[in-house]
Order: sequence, then C-alpha cells, then structure tokens
Amino acid sequence: MLNDRKVYDSEHAIFREGVRRFFNAEMMRYRDEWDRAGTSPRDFWRKCGEAGFLCPQVPEEYGGAGADFRYNCIVAEETFYGGPAINLGVHSDIVTPYLLHYGTPDQKRRWLPGMVSGEIVTAIAMTEPGTGSDLANIKTSARLESDQYVIDGQKTFISNGQNADLILVVAKTDPAARAKGVSLIFVESSREGFARGQNLDKMGQHAADTSELFFDNVCVPVENRIGEENQGFKYLMQELPQERLIIAVTAAAAAQHAFDITLPYVRERQAFGRAIADFQNTRFKLAEMATELKVGWAFLDQCIATHLQGELSSSEASMAKLWLTEMLGRVVDQCVQLHGGYGYVNEYGICKAYVDARAHRIYGGTSEIMKELISRSL
Repeated sequence: MLNDRKVYDSEHAIFREGVRRFFNAEMMRYRDEWDRAGTSPRDFWRKCGEAGFLCPQVPEEYGGAGADFRYNCIVAEETFYGGPAINLGVHSDIVTPYLLHYGTPDQKRRWLPGMVSGEIVTAIAMTEPGTGSDLANIKTSARLESDQYVIDGQKTFISNGQNADLILVVAKTDPAARAKGVSLIFVESSREGFARGQNLDKMGQHAADTSELFFDNVCVPVENRIGEENQGFKYLMQELPQERLIIAVTAAAAAQHAFDITLPYVRERQAFGRAIADFQNTRFKLAEMATELKVGWAFLDQCIATHLQGELSSSEASMAKLWLTEMLGRVVDQCVQLHGGYGYVNEYGICKAYVDARAHRIYGGTSEIMKELISRSL
C-alpha cells in the first residue's frame, strides 16, 4: 500500500502495523489450507475480535472501539493485500451499520458485543436465484402472525453463509408493494426451519464461504426486525454506498498486491539473455499499471474522506466500485501476462490473485448496474 496517503494519520499507521503483524501470523500462512477447506475457522474470527479488528466503529458501550471508518478500511486493505479474501468486511462493514443506524438499544445490547468479539458471525441475505441485483422483486416472504414473523424463501450467493450465526434477511412483508413492501429481519441460524445449502464451489475466493440459505416457516419475534416495517428498501439504499466503497477499497489493495509481486518477478526473470523488465514493452506496461494504481488510490481516498463527512453519494460510491474493480481486472490480467506461463500455475500468487479478482466486478452490484446508477445522476 502507498505510505503517503493523506486520508490517514499517525494513529492509523500504528493500527495498520498491528493489523499487518496479526494477519501475517494468524492468516497469511493459512491461505492454502483455508482455500482447500472453502471457509475460515471460527477460531480466527474470535482472535480477530480479541485483537480489536472486528467492527471497530461500534461504540465502547457495546464493546467496540468507537473508531472512525478509516479503521475499517485498513482492515479491509490488509485482508485483500494477498490474503485469502475472507468475509470480515461483510460482517464489520456491511451488516454492522444496519444495526448501528436502525437497531433499537435492546437489539444493540443483544448482538453487538458478540459481533465485536467474534462470537457472533453475521451475513446479509439479499440475492435470490431469480433476482440478482433486482431487490424490488425478491420472493422471500415474512408474514406477520401475532407477535412473530414467519419467513419462507431461498437466498443464494450469501457470503459467510456457512459460518453465520445471525443473518440479516431481506424479505417481503407486503408482497404486492414491490420495493415499498421490503423489511429487514435478523434470523438466528439456530431457528427451526432454517437450513444452509451447499458451500458454493467458486472460481476463486475459496476461503470466503458462500452459500445457499433456505427458510421454511422460520419463526422469529417481531423484535428481530430492524427499523420500521416496509422500510427495508430505503435502508438498503442508504447503506449500499458504504458497501460499494469497501469493495472499491479491497479492489485497490488487491490490484496493488498484484503489481507488487509482479515488479520483482520481471526484474529477476530472464529471457533472451536479459531481465524481462529491461524490455520496452514490460517497462511501458509497468508504467501504465503504476499510473492506474496512483489514480485509483487518489480517487478512493477522496471518496473515503467524503464518506467520513457523511456526504458520499450513491453515484460517487458506484463510480468508485466501477472504476476500482475494473482497474483491478486490467492490472491483474497484465500481471499474469508478464509472468508468462508461470502466471497460469496455481502455486504462483498471481494466479490466485487473478481468479480472486474476478468476483469484484459482480458482487455488490455488477459493473453494468453501477453504470446504470451513475447514468441516472447525470
């Protein structure tokens, strides 16, 4: 990562060093093992909690550090700088804000301490087999019966699906009202009628467990609903900018890592009696990538600063996700090319970086959806 980023100060630098040391000791060396397992161990989540790296923005009264969003960004950057792409961010950066912004004091006391400690792992269940990014047309229903909701439906591509103890479910409480009939309801994985499907066998990001989830007459108390009934779509639209921003953060870190492992490789690798880095084509490709990275970090840090002021718009967040994830794709592809045949061999880090990168342009809203959202603001 760049060391001259003005968006961070000396305290953030100290925190980053701690995160980096911890990940080097507790995560990086297990990458292959976790990739083979298709998930990350719960013990690692608890260690992250003990170290203070989960949900750093949670107030002290609920067990957190009360830190600003930049600390979340540091954890995300260090995770995706060559790490196994586990879903800490879904837990800390995507699910937690819904509870912080729309939860009741009782709900916060009930769940936040465990989320901070890693005893509770969370997921958010939006996507369904037939809807993709079209959240207004979800089919999962939550009908009110007395003082509880009865939830029926199916979700797919759910990050942390195998590990999650608590799932924030996007469901229709008024099926006829489309977007105006959506509510957000927390479902504990211990509830009768809840079932996990298979851990999906993905192209990359293997350690980030991703699952199908099934809800068959799952009963939860009304107190598990976040915010007001039928206001869920509004809450989703308010929180999606941060979700897309954090994806942009991870994309920038992943692109930087791809470049950083390629630069020494081309300086050492010989062809036709000289280093690959000595060929003009290689020098020009490196120059292009270095420039894209510099521009990407500058725009990203601008968006982080804007978000800290509470002023990041949906279109700006979409621009960040679109540009940074597409840039990641370009950079990692060029890095594979510069590795030659070795870039296609799994034991080389660039090969893993390549397959892990592809998902960035899909989850959190595809690049095509980002373009649609940006165009509406013009």
